[in-house]
Amino acid sequence: MTADALLPELAAQAAGAAHRAADRCPCTAAVLADRPDAAVVRHAGVVAKAHAPGTDPAALALRLTTAAALPGIFLPPLTPAAVPLATPIPVPRGTPARRTAPAIAPDRHHRDCRHPEQSEQPEHPEHPEHRPTPHPRLMTLWPHGTPVDPEDPDAAPWEAAAALLARLHRGPVPPALPPMRGPAKAALAVARLRATAPGRSAARPVERAWATLPAWARDEAPMPGGGALCHGDLHLGQLVRHPAPGGPWLLIDVDDLGVGVPAWDLARPAAWYACGLLPPEEWTRFLTAYRAAGGPAVPAEGDPWPALDVPARALTVQTAALAIVRATRDGRPLDEIELAVVDACDRMSGLPPELDDGLAK
Repeated sequence: MTADALLPELAAQAAGAAHRAADRCPCTAAVLADRPDAAVVRHAGVVAKAHAPGTDPAALALRLTTAAALPGIFLPPLTPAAVPLATPIPVPRGTPARRTAPAIAPDRHHRDCRHPEQSEQPEHPEHPEHRPTPHPRLMTLWPHGTPVDPEDPDAAPWEAAAALLARLHRGPVPPALPPMRGPAKAALAVARLRATAPGRSAARPVERAWATLPAWARDEAPMPGGGALCHGDLHLGQLVRHPAPGGPWLLIDVDDLGVGVPAWDLARPAAWYACGLLPPEEWTRFLTAYRAAGGPAVPAEGDPWPALDVPARALTVQTAALAIVRATRDGRPLDEIELAVVDACDRMSGLPPELDDGLAK
């Protein structure tokens, strides 16, 4: 299967699962994400996700098991295991699979949707005329949830996100769960910057800020401390209401779930606040709700920044690096928000990080 066949095949898988799971299907379909590291397609009440190339099957299995064991915190997968993309996954209940999946369109409410070219989709894998070869990418199936509306920032569920994180961070750490992938993703962003825009002037302050971070935050050493259960990539796009449309908020995306420094999960809103991109009142809502829920990443009272400073700096570098990569790829100058993040890196590079006692190495 070629890369061009990925979205159509994913759409066919989602359609087949939706048709097997429900007596009637409205056959609404949409692309929710189409990136090199993830492709996500919805069909009615089912979402199919193709995970990043090279995803470790054993690590993903542990992450899926962990999410399934956290009801009320993580959206549970529809099935317990990932499979190669072209392998049909059985789901509960049964109705005959339809021969074709409808053309897929982008979901205007999803932050990461892109508009693929419309084309007739391949027939469902269970139809005898459709026998694809297994794709090397792993696929999982999930129930559809209602995402945060990017057009209504005033309705951002900061309190719900904070409470979910606090519950996650306080939970028991399953045996053999891999490290959360936050530092690894930051290091990957810097590697992409070096490969894509090594001579761009905006890259220099980003590199300087990166060099000030301790080795663990650059994924060059193990994370300090005993570690807590962490999401690894928390932002508002990682929240959905389930059952849709008005159910409770739940976390999604298990790819970076693991054991690590819980302050990393607070780092993106902390970085946005420090860069002037998140209003102080929204940051205060988030931090206050996290503390009220007993979150262990920061002290219950007093200054939170000794715990937050290193992760927030790392997320600022990651954001700036990816902004420069996108601007270079698109052949355009940095926009106002991207410049604000790069400027923050410039300021950071002249100030040593504020290190918590356990996060200095």
